[in-house]
Amino acid sequence: MDKAQQGSSDQPPRPTREFYIHALELLDRAQVPYVVGGGYAMAYYTGIIRHTKDLDVFVRPHHRDWTLKTFADAGYRTEITWPHFLGKAVHSNEAFVDVIYNSGNGLCPVDDDWFIHAEMGFMLGRKAPMCPPEEMIWSKAFVQDRDRYDGADVAHMILARGEQFDWHRVMRRFKTHERVLMAHLLLFGYAYPSERDRVPGWVLDELLVKVRSEEPSADPVCKGTNLAIRQYLTDVRDRGYEDVRLQPRGPLTAEEIDRLPAA
Repeated sequence: MDKAQQGSSDQPPRPTREFYIHALELLDRAQVPYVVGGGYAMAYYTGIIRHTKDLDVFVRPHHRDWTLKTFADAGYRTEITWPHFLGKAVHSNEAFVDVIYNSGNGLCPVDDDWFIHAEMGFMLGRKAPMCPPEEMIWSKAFVQDRDRYDGADVAHMILARGEQFDWHRVMRRFKTHERVLMAHLLLFGYAYPSERDRVPGWVLDELLVKVRSEEPSADPVCKGTNLAIRQYLTDVRDRGYEDVRLQPRGPLTAEEIDRLPAA
């Protein structure tokens, strides 16, 4: 295999790169609105490059079928992996496109702001709309399982772009989940003590007021499943805590929860 096939330190192998480029060209030609997230958006905003087997494209929920049909019509195998948030277009066992329209916990649906505040960036030598940093930390903040923790991604995004954040929009995104945001901001200040002013003081002040005003829940509810599915299963299965993801309290049905990998 030559170097072009292998890829370089900042490029995936050539077949994977060509597949990703072709995938974006298909969406552009079909005029499917999308933004790129995941590792390529992280690389654009932070300069941190890491290659995975997937390209993450975020679309509005009602554009899921349009997106997957665009790939299927081009000859790629498609699937709806988890109906409430994720589909795939598969090139090979080594490369696929994740079509994402929500988060696994159902709390971060892709809405108009993902597109209104997107910015054009470069990936794989071409322009593409990038997921806004604010929406990236919103969705990544809830990923805290044993085998996948995105806290460092949140910290690196704040380090790179925190001074330009629309912190009011961030606060709106985390409404009723202020403790999650506050935990990440405190850890950011711990990781980068010389960069603490990248988070405005008023943000921490408002979060502290909201957290202090919270009353204990009257019911035995476990919100840990919003963060780490596997780590809190024993609480909802064996200890009598209500899974906060479950309707009507949360956004997911029992069937959607049962389909998730940890279940």
